Amino acid sequence: MSMLPKTLVVCLCVCGALAQEPASFARARQNGVRFDEGAAAMQRVLTAWLEHADSRTLLLPDRLPGLRGLKPGDTRRLYTPHNSGADLYPYLILTAHLTDPDLYHGRLLEMLRNEVRYTTAQESIPANLEMSTGELGPPSLFGAGEYAKDGLLAVTELLGRTPWFYRMVDMTADAMARAPVASRFGNLPASDAELNGDYLQTLVRLATMTGDRRFLEWARRIGDAYVEEVLPGNHGVPSSKWDFDKHAGDGQLRLRDHGNETVVGLSLLYALEAYRQTPRAARYRPVLARMFDRILESANPDRMLYNQIDAATLKPKDAALSDNWGYVYGAVYCFYQVTGEEKYREAVRRVLRNLPKYRNYDWERSSFDGYADSIEGAIYLVAREPVPEALDWIESEIRVMTAMQKPNGHIENWYGEGNFNRTVLLYILMKSQGCRPDRWVPGLRLGAVSEGERLHLSLEAPKGWQGRIQFDFARHRRVLNLPKNYVRLNEFPEWYTVDENTLYRLRAPSGAEEIRLGSELVAGVRLAPGNWTIDSLGKPPYGPAQRSR
Repeated sequence: MSMLPKTLVVCLCVCGALAQEPASFARARQNGVRFDEGAAAMQRVLTAWLEHADSRTLLLPDRLPGLRGLKPGDTRRLYTPHNSGADLYPYLILTAHLTDPDLYHGRLLEMLRNEVRYTTAQESIPANLEMSTGELGPPSLFGAGEYAKDGLLAVTELLGRTPWFYRMVDMTADAMARAPVASRFGNLPASDAELNGDYLQTLVRLATMTGDRRFLEWARRIGDAYVEEVLPGNHGVPSSKWDFDKHAGDGQLRLRDHGNETVVGLSLLYALEAYRQTPRAARYRPVLARMFDRILESANPDRMLYNQIDAATLKPKDAALSDNWGYVYGAVYCFYQVTGEEKYREAVRRVLRNLPKYRNYDWERSSFDGYADSIEGAIYLVAREPVPEALDWIESEIRVMTAMQKPNGHIENWYGEGNFNRTVLLYILMKSQGCRPDRWVPGLRLGAVSEGERLHLSLEAPKGWQGRIQFDFARHRRVLNLPKNYVRLNEFPEWYTVDENTLYRLRAPSGAEEIRLGSELVAGVRLAPGNWTIDSLGKPPYGPAQRSR
């Protein structure tokens, strides 16, 4: 071998090492490649959008000139809390947290200050802002609801009690105090299933996080209105629109965005009521069971859901399928998590097994956003039910979506590009089993494979990189105070989680071992590049045999 070129010798040595590498580490190494590619794609979106920030407010416009953006000659610079605030800004926050902590603590936080300063129209309620003129619109409960549910909830689900959490708390409370739609259950935010569902999803989380009884009372007000009036009056399913004076609706159920939100919110509220063993839980259960049974009955033979159906006949408005199918099936699975009724679990597993039939499907007129939402929903579900067909489908479809990104970082020049980053982040955290570097840099490849209580972790990093790897924990319990890790929209699934008060053995690439508390792993530990094995030593107290291992 000494006669071979030096580069070939290195290649042979590396290939030989890889050939002897256990399959789990080989998979973890490949997952690390995907992590690096995904983080780079997210960073390109972040960089591209910051170039278009308003010079005075630093806020981002909803749309840019170009594909699916502003039409030629349209010079508006409109910021709206329900678009740019809900779907773009929050996922740039999460991107910066991973790729550029200085930017996260600096410019992204300054954007929050300016969002509060320039868009607040009444107490904490925001409004649309025309940035080119400084004109502020009227207070928008729709803007507040969308900003909270689609944006600030997601930031809180992953990062906990940041300044964005407190923005959500006060904004939601002020909006609910001014709920304008009178009903016999109390005033509601709206007469449509979208906005009522937005608030319901936010209120349930805030009820458990804050202990403020107002949030639970408001959530119950919405829940009661649907369980006791809308669903019985609309053939067992939510009506897209409902007149609480005339006690009648439009007879339609939207199972895509702008309609499925109440289905998702009702499932989560029922989970909380069931945990607390309240009388409402007993009242809600048969009504929600009928709702889910009718929704499942409306599906196509592969169990995919249509965009919109007639509530009475369950016939679809047209043949278009909902890219939000996973959101609704997440609510179905949440109902299974509470009731234990296997038919709802099997409904989820069945649709996941059929996903290979929908490779490269035209979800939303070939927009990347249809892929983003469809993959997002699938990731929520495979985190609980790792169906092989669904896992393979996620791999193929994430490549279809990421291939749509242009060299300049943009995809379609509108606020929905934040959803691109959201779904990529969901994907790469699946690949790392929830582990994160405290600062990603190009070439940092972090991948992992879990086998029960053991984690196989592969770390490759550029020469000279020094950082920490942070491990995930039971955020549903520690951050949201939920008793179980229910499927819920705008979550970040928990893959390999460590318990803060449990000891873990870390085996380094050199073979050396060290013992760390789970709380240390959550805070972040320095790891040398290479293959690491992390084992739980089990719950304390620790006997002599465990201490000596």
